Amino acid sequence: MKRVLIVAIIAALFATFFALGLNDYLTLEQLKNSQAQFDQWLEAYPLAVPLVFFAVYVLVTALSLPGAAIMTLAGGALFGLVQGLLLVSFASSIGATLAFLAARFVLRNSVENRFGDRLKAINRGVDREGAFYLFTLRLVPVFPFFIINLVMGLTRLNVWTFYWVSQLGMLGGTIVYVNAGTQLAEIERVGGIFSPALILSFVLLGVFPWVAKAIVRFVQRKRVYKGWQKPTKFDRNLVVIGGGAGGLVSAYIAATVKAKVTLVEAHKMGGDCLNYGCVPSKALIKSAKVAHQMSHANEYGLTATQPEFSFRAVMDRVHRVIKEVEPHDSVERYTSLGVDVVQGYATIVDPWTVDIALNDGGTQRLTTRSIVIAAGAQPLIPELPGLEDSDYVTSDTLWDRFAELDTPPKRLIVLGGGPIGSELSHAFARLGSQVSQVERGERIMAKEDKEVSELARQAMAADGVSVLTEHEALRCEREGDEKFLVVKHQGLEKRLPFDQLLVAVGRKARLTGYGLETLGIRTERTVITNEYLETLYPNIYAAGDVAGPYQFTHTAAHMAWYAAVNALFGQFKRFKVDYRVIPWATFVDPEVARVGISETEAIEQGIDYEIARFELDELDRAIADSATTGFIKVITPKGKDKILGAVIVGAEASNLLTEFVLAMRHGLGLNKILGTIHTYPTLSEANKYTAGEWKKAHKPETVLKWLEKYHTWKRGGAKK
Repeated sequence: MKRVLIVAIIAALFATFFALGLNDYLTLEQLKNSQAQFDQWLEAYPLAVPLVFFAVYVLVTALSLPGAAIMTLAGGALFGLVQGLLLVSFASSIGATLAFLAARFVLRNSVENRFGDRLKAINRGVDREGAFYLFTLRLVPVFPFFIINLVMGLTRLNVWTFYWVSQLGMLGGTIVYVNAGTQLAEIERVGGIFSPALILSFVLLGVFPWVAKAIVRFVQRKRVYKGWQKPTKFDRNLVVIGGGAGGLVSAYIAATVKAKVTLVEAHKMGGDCLNYGCVPSKALIKSAKVAHQMSHANEYGLTATQPEFSFRAVMDRVHRVIKEVEPHDSVERYTSLGVDVVQGYATIVDPWTVDIALNDGGTQRLTTRSIVIAAGAQPLIPELPGLEDSDYVTSDTLWDRFAELDTPPKRLIVLGGGPIGSELSHAFARLGSQVSQVERGERIMAKEDKEVSELARQAMAADGVSVLTEHEALRCEREGDEKFLVVKHQGLEKRLPFDQLLVAVGRKARLTGYGLETLGIRTERTVITNEYLETLYPNIYAAGDVAGPYQFTHTAAHMAWYAAVNALFGQFKRFKVDYRVIPWATFVDPEVARVGISETEAIEQGIDYEIARFELDELDRAIADSATTGFIKVITPKGKDKILGAVIVGAEASNLLTEFVLAMRHGLGLNKILGTIHTYPTLSEANKYTAGEWKKAHKPETVLKWLEKYHTWKRGGAKK
């Protein structure tokens, strides 16, 4: 109601202004004709006339009425340069601020509701450099100031900042107009005040802050590099440290654009994903799933059988899968692409120099224009008394350690309830291990909604995993050949016996061993970078797990594009890394996949949202596959089909998610998905049916009632 009232008042004032013909008074001719009368009034009322002029100027500016330019001339003509400048400068700034506040109060909420995601990026820019942008716009009179007032009101720019920047930025143009007003008789038309040369001068003045910003950046770079001797020529355009996803993509891009690039990897090409993470774990999960299907074959009309297998053979398959994928990331492939691949340990000795301790015992020194750090991450090992004597394994070491076992560990404790711990717990339980998963939090997979975590827990428990949440690990103990993990639950300690302990409490960035300390590059949990992935030194970048914030192979590759392009072409154009649409999946069974915000996050962020949901037990293909456990849940703004987030729990969830990722990336709503033909019968139809649930909830009831009446009339009025 307050907004409606303000709009009504503004509309009434606007209408009154034109209805009374007040706009006729704000012309150059009328101003010239009335100057003698103004002078008489000023002489008779030396205090009241300036106050009235000030108030009218504020009102004209606040309402964005035409005539502000004429009133500025009047300020000079009536009061002279100094007094006129003071009156106009403050009146115009106050009026602009009122217009700014009116736009904010009346329009911002509705605009944010409609264009919230786009405004987030704008607001982030305004938070960082809003005053700078506004000052630049105010310097150039070419931009209509009333539009600037309204647009800035839609952002989150601070009111006081808007006021003082406006007053300072508009000062140059105000001086020109007020000074022109002191020579009113010589002015033939308002447009003639600004000659092309004068306009060009203001444009150059507007460009100056950008030039100044570039100069400041240049000076900052000089200061950062002070004390380092920059080479006059370079061996390489780019040196990449680390041969995982981030490093491989960075090197590939550099080679593609014909830059001379060296990729340094100390251990195995392909990094963690190929050798210890994504590839081997998914190979193990597949074997475990087949074993589970064999033991549950009766669900498909077949005779269930307890699978007999050699665990050594299962692990042989895992390593065989790694070998089959390995050529994609091999030294030979990247060499053929034009990348100089060096096997060794790299150390950054100055911003342009990398020393390499070669694996064959030699050394090599390279100078380079830019460096990309893609050193990855490693398992986080908790400070747990007795852990070192427990013969524990991690998600990195288990593949070699377990390769010689004929049977899976009989009693396996998995420490950690995140995605890695949950996936491996489920897989080993299906392969016959007695698995206890220990998580100190109240639930596993804590980044997901509670219902998702609970469904995953139930599925794992059904396959034999003992999920022990709110159990804090205290220490490891030994008694002869027996090993125990001592945990605390509800204030009581208890001992959990195990044959093998798998530590999966998370991963940490590799921050030491390659020279960051020497150069003073800041690190916390990751290498600290700016939005362009630059470190302290603008020519040294970091990408992937070592830089965060997401420890996924696909985000490492995503970041690598920005790091490589900025490193090679940043002097022309730099790109801010885009984290807006990041998908991920946890490969328990049923799978859990998500993109965008969860329902929990929507609540925490105070978003007025609604849910479109479809249960997989209603899908024909899911019924045919006996894969009816799960659902699709899409979060949208209230009353709109825009996708803010989607979570899928079910068979092939990781693949089904891609349609929502594509839709979010390109701004497509649920109506577009509903209007897309999906093959029948497939699991992908569930996406369309979820969109249909949204549509069903937003059907136009009033229109449908009238349509019912129309069809009744077409039948001749018969109701049956």
